[in-house]
Amino acid sequence: MTTLLQIHTSINSGSGESSRLAQQFVAAWQQRHPQAQVVHRDIAADPVPHLTAERFGAFLSKAEDRTPAQKAVVDYSDALIDELKRAEVIVLGLPMYNFGIPSQLKAYFDHIARAGVTFRYSANGPVGLLTGKKAYVFATRGGVYVGTPMDTQTGYVRDFLRFLGIADVEFVYAEGLAISPESKQAGLARAASAIEMLAV
Repeated sequence: MTTLLQIHTSINSGSGESSRLAQQFVAAWQQRHPQAQVVHRDIAADPVPHLTAERFGAFLSKAEDRTPAQKAVVDYSDALIDELKRAEVIVLGLPMYNFGIPSQLKAYFDHIARAGVTFRYSANGPVGLLTGKKAYVFATRGGVYVGTPMDTQTGYVRDFLRFLGIADVEFVYAEGLAISPESKQAGLARAASAIEMLAV
C-alpha cells in the first residue's frame, strides 16, 4: 500500500496557505489512490527541537555508549526518519518567512539528516539513502521571487532532498499573496491549476 507523508510547516498549521494548497493536492491525489495511507506531521503544532550541541553529540555517539538522555534524542530522530522511510510520496507545505524556510522545518531537516542512516559518504561524495520517493513542495510567498536571487528556498530544499536521495521533486508556487487581493487570487488560482495537472 502506498503511503503519503504530508508535512505542515506553516506557523498557522493547517490553516496556512501552503498547508491549504498541499491539502488540495492530497485530496485530489487520494481520489486517484483510495487505498493509500496518508500520514500527517504538523511541525508547527508539534515542533521538532532545534539542534543543540548536546543533541548533535547524541547522534555522533556510539549506541552502546549513549546515556538515557542521548538515547531519547536518537529514538526521536529515528521515529521521524522511519516515518519518512515508509512514505513513497512526500508533500511539503512551504511558506516563506523573511526570505527563508520556516525555522521549524530547518529543525526537522537537522533531525532527519543522519550520516549512515539517511545518507553516507563515499569516495565520490555523499550518497542519499532515501531513494525511490516523489516529493511535492507547495511554496507560498507574499512577494514574487521565483527565478530571482531572493528565492533562497527552491535551491536549498531541492538540494537537501537530493542529498538524502530524493531527487524527484516537483514545486508548485503561489506568489504575490501579500501584494493585493487580486494578486493573491491570481497566485492561488495558478497554483490550483498546477495541482489539477499534478494529481493524476
